[in-house]
Amino acid sequence: MNPASPLRQERVLTLLLAGVQFSHLLDFMIIMPLGPEFIRRFGITTAQFGAMVSSYTLASAAMGVLGLFWLDRFDRKRTLLAMYAGFILSTMACGAATGYVSMLVARSLAGACAGLMGAVIMAIIADVVPPERRGRAIGTVMSTIGLSAVAGVPLGLALANLLGWRAPFWAICGLAGVLWLGLLKALPRLDQHLSRSAEETRRNPLSTLAAPGLALGWLLTFSVAFASFLLIPYLGTYMVGNLGLSQTDLPWVYLGGGAGTLVAAKLVGRFTDRLGPGRMLALLLVGTVGPHLLFTHLSPSPLPVVMGAFVLFMALTSTRAIPTIALVTARVPPSLRGRFLAVNMAASDGASGLSAWVSGMLIATSPEGALIGFGQVGWMAVAVTALSLCLLWTLLESSKRKPHGHARQEAPFPPPSHPG
Repeated sequence: MNPASPLRQERVLTLLLAGVQFSHLLDFMIIMPLGPEFIRRFGITTAQFGAMVSSYTLASAAMGVLGLFWLDRFDRKRTLLAMYAGFILSTMACGAATGYVSMLVARSLAGACAGLMGAVIMAIIADVVPPERRGRAIGTVMSTIGLSAVAGVPLGLALANLLGWRAPFWAICGLAGVLWLGLLKALPRLDQHLSRSAEETRRNPLSTLAAPGLALGWLLTFSVAFASFLLIPYLGTYMVGNLGLSQTDLPWVYLGGGAGTLVAAKLVGRFTDRLGPGRMLALLLVGTVGPHLLFTHLSPSPLPVVMGAFVLFMALTSTRAIPTIALVTARVPPSLRGRFLAVNMAASDGASGLSAWVSGMLIATSPEGALIGFGQVGWMAVAVTALSLCLLWTLLESSKRKPHGHARQEAPFPPPSHPG
């Protein structure tokens, strides 16, 4: 085999997984800038819209907990294909929803599939990409957050403006169907983890994964996501109701924010490999304090000013997941990665759903459509970010005192078996 072949396979696999990640991130993100439309069309309150956003992430969290008991027992390719098929069907149901309740159910089903998909994607990356390149690979996959905002959300909003709010969901289904066929044809079997430690895989997962170091990783993931999603679901409504933008301005704002996130994700991935995930995460946590307070206390401003503040906010906030995932995955052996990441994704999704619900309860809407109390929620996000810094310091200090034995159990890129 050509020595460069494993590296090429690694890159192709990373790009394919990034496409899958893009489709389900777009499905999650597209509903947020459509918030004013759903509130008007369905006749719901801000809290009910928060519940619509939360249903996706809370269902994902619940499925992540269930995945703890079985996710490492099967070939990762078949697991990903099954979850992706369920996601496509659920997204079709979102496009066919006739009211608030049917949309809530469809969003819950889509979230349940998407959460496990994210865990399997990250488990595959941790299995096949060596630690010295893992930050860059995670950065490539996570850069789809920016790509979905740069290309997906503006196009989705344009489709919604032209053809109605159902059109973006149909478009996502079409894209995901093409990607599903690509996975079926090109993705190799990924079952090496099944033979690495059969005894460890069969062991009670709770007794293994509840080790203090791993539990701290879950708490860190929870707090980082909680701080972000106190604010993110309501940014579109806030910009329209409080900052004086129109609904037609939002595609341009999200385009700028997505472009900033796309560039930042690449840089953060590289610096995560160079500086280490712990140091990079600490820098990002400190760096987001200013943008959180700036954006949530901004007065009505021209479009360029709002866009500049939004780009800074999204570029720093959305990339915090890159060093977080790189930090926690290095502490888990391959035979347990799928289940650990399922619970870790559950922690992230549970935090996202809970924080969207909490901020929805704290925010009120004026008769003119402005959000009341968004500045106080910004202060809450800063406080949770400070807690995240404390958890990060505790995790790093515990690693210095007692290095985690699993962190050294890294395997090189395995030679893939035949596709199918």
